Amino acid sequence: MGAMNEQPLSLATDLHRLLQARLKAQAGWLPFDRFMALALYAPGAGYYSVRSRPIGRMPSGGSDFVTAPLVSPYFGQALANSVLQALQHTGTHDVLEFGAGDGTLAKQLLQALGDQVQRYCIVEVSAHLREQQALCLQDFAHKVQWLSALPDTIHAVVVGNEVLDAMPVKLLNRINGVWHERGVTWDAGQQRYVWQDKPTDLRPPCPIEGDHDYLCEIHLQAQAFISSLAERLRQGAAFFIDYGFPEHEYYHVQRHMGTLMCHQDHQSDTDPLSHIGCKDITSHVDFTAMALTAQQAGLHCLGYTSQAHFLINSGLLTLLESASATERQQAQMLIQDHEMGELFKVLALGAEAAWEPMGFVQGDRSHRL
Repeated sequence: MGAMNEQPLSLATDLHRLLQARLKAQAGWLPFDRFMALALYAPGAGYYSVRSRPIGRMPSGGSDFVTAPLVSPYFGQALANSVLQALQHTGTHDVLEFGAGDGTLAKQLLQALGDQVQRYCIVEVSAHLREQQALCLQDFAHKVQWLSALPDTIHAVVVGNEVLDAMPVKLLNRINGVWHERGVTWDAGQQRYVWQDKPTDLRPPCPIEGDHDYLCEIHLQAQAFISSLAERLRQGAAFFIDYGFPEHEYYHVQRHMGTLMCHQDHQSDTDPLSHIGCKDITSHVDFTAMALTAQQAGLHCLGYTSQAHFLINSGLLTLLESASATERQQAQMLIQDHEMGELFKVLALGAEAAWEPMGFVQGDRSHRL
């Protein structure tokens, strides 16, 4: 672990003490989703509470990972075309962004949308990121406001870029044909956190062929979030952009190690029990579960496709006609299959009557969810 991302001892100790207290209260065992929630979001101790700049282009700046708006400003400009269409189609004037990172995407959208947006609301749990967002968006201070929770009613176009992947997941582990829930316990002898599995009635959303051992995630908290959003979205639409798969790919028989990943110093690993609180923990998104949850709660699935198809349909190539060679090269990362183009997907949800957003006019994969 690089010195840039070393957590102050007092903060690491605070998180350790909190985990120990929760373990004691839970008979020595924490389900992974509760562990992940504490590791990432515990006030004053979790990763997003103590990491001042988790998002950036290079590790030299102290960041751990990069997101599409930092890869190229044309990400936000293309997305703005789809957001504008959604604002006009649904008769709304506000944008609501979840987890706005360092504010770069919000700035790109506000610059591109101009007077089409009356108010830009941000739901952000990290105090550090709120400060960065406020600095980044100071030219739009008259339009931007921060919310600590979901509004009771939403009349807006909702944007969530790499939000669902950061929501805590439950881990299910099939061992010798028996399903277990994977949790975390403390090994006093080794002085470290270790895995411990317990038999469970929980199951993946679809059968897993074969009898081999199989580890996977289920997304109960993300589904609960989508349900809450659906209850409140009275007018408008929502665009969620993230890495993930439809159910039949997510729970493929060969994907037997799950999708859990950690990010630190722009390096990835699969061990969330090391350097706890000092690195990001994510899981790929089961987009079928998100779409079904939304539909069951009364929203329409307006489209589902790759990020490449969505951005191209939203006018990316036209925007790039006036770009420099360097800008075009950077933007290519957004749509190339081996970069972000295929791994990242876009899911659009809508209230009221169903309609077809521009981002899905070609290459829509809703039928594959």
